[in-house]
Amino acid sequence: MSNAYNRPDQLSPELRKRVLDTARRLGYPGPDPVARSLRTRKAGAVGLLLTENLSYAFRDPGALGFLEGLALACEDAAQGLTLIPASPEQEDVASVHRAGVDGFVVYSVPEDDPHLAAVLERPVPVVVCDQPRLDNMDWVGPDDGRSIKAVAEHLIGLGHRRIGVSCMRLARGRNDGPASVQRQANASFHVQRARLAALGEAFEAVGVEWSGVPVVERFDHTPASGASAAAQLLEIDPEITAVVCTSDILALGALTEAHNRGLRVPEDLSITGFDGIPDAERAGLTTVRQPWLEKGRAAGRLLLDNAEPGRPRHIQLETQLITGATSAAPRSMEERWFGP
Repeated sequence: MSNAYNRPDQLSPELRKRVLDTARRLGYPGPDPVARSLRTRKAGAVGLLLTENLSYAFRDPGALGFLEGLALACEDAAQGLTLIPASPEQEDVASVHRAGVDGFVVYSVPEDDPHLAAVLERPVPVVVCDQPRLDNMDWVGPDDGRSIKAVAEHLIGLGHRRIGVSCMRLARGRNDGPASVQRQANASFHVQRARLAALGEAFEAVGVEWSGVPVVERFDHTPASGASAAAQLLEIDPEITAVVCTSDILALGALTEAHNRGLRVPEDLSITGFDGIPDAERAGLTTVRQPWLEKGRAAGRLLLDNAEPGRPRHIQLETQLITGATSAAPRSMEERWFGP
């Protein structure tokens, strides 16, 4: 009977069918997967650590594309996929310890995340996607600094010098407001740290003092957060000519806020994003496109092809600046409010 379930190639199709039919008639459901995993010491599944609520994986377009790519890699290897969500405002790591998986893909967590520490305590392979970037660990992601520098150079080339920045959370502690230069430099989310540092370097190079550039942080990654961040930036400095957002979700919210204020984009205010999600491209957003599906697939393949354990591998993905309809040369304040 064991061959009928575990090694069907050992039996003819007719014999296997008779065995399975007999087992069903006797009420036997098949081998116990828990007992099998204890015997083989294999769970047959990859764990995805996501330090967000579970719904985030299906709500955020970037995370959804990544999840699809990871699922495709698991399908190719006949492996299951287990989601291990962890609220960003809790430190209960029990879900990591009890996860029955053969390895972890860690998706974009801060350097001091307790769930990451719990993952590293498990004697299984680990691949980190996006952040944190650790020298001794397999990693997949883009060059965030170089990628967003293309946005900065685009805006500088258009003539923008007075900008505001809307960024995603910089640390595990909630902060919905201005982010000082010191907070930016100490950010435990290194993707945001790298993007802000690259923006600062690019604008400092053309004489813009970065400490004078308003940077507003939002903990929740939603369009509503992007709208409120844009509103706060315009209250801090009504004369900014561009809002640089470190994600498309925040940028889409900024577009809504500009519309509600009667500001024309890009005539009165340029807005840029980062990610290249479908909604952003439909809106004609100037953004950086990153290959979400390929990122997930690469992370899965790297984890499942653990041919040389102990030798960390890094896969750096290419990005592309998409010059859309939301960026243009800045107008003077008189033109913005009174027309040409």
